[in-house]
Amino acid sequence: MGKSKQTKNHNNGRKKNVNKMLKTKRRTKDLDEIHSDMKPETATKLLNQEVDYDVTGCAQHYCLHCARYFTDMKSLKDHFKTKVHKKRLKELREEPYTQAEADRAAGMGSYIPPKSIEVKTQPVEEDMC
Repeated sequence: MGKSKQTKNHNNGRKKNVNKMLKTKRRTKDLDEIHSDMKPETATKLLNQEVDYDVTGCAQHYCLHCARYFTDMKSLKDHFKTKVHKKRLKELREEPYTQAEADRAAGMGSYIPPKSIEVKTQPVEEDMC
């Protein structure tokens, strides 16, 4: 038995390595990255990927809004009905944050409320295997 890799922090007794791992373990794409993926030219590339055996489901079943791969079409359809997917659609309704909005917040212009974007679940093609 060797020494544990988890070391305690002198300040509060938490284990450093565990906390860092948990922050990055389930890291997904940010909302602005997903908005750029939702553009038509990028979306068609992501939804019609070539077979890649290193990715879950051979990269054939992809949820564009959640940036996740699924093993088969049934699990993808079940995912569309979950709270996680519906919550992500609700988050994506708001227009992405831009540099112009940051400038206005800093006092270089007047406030313009963010616009609402209509986001629908991606169409599912049945012929995918």
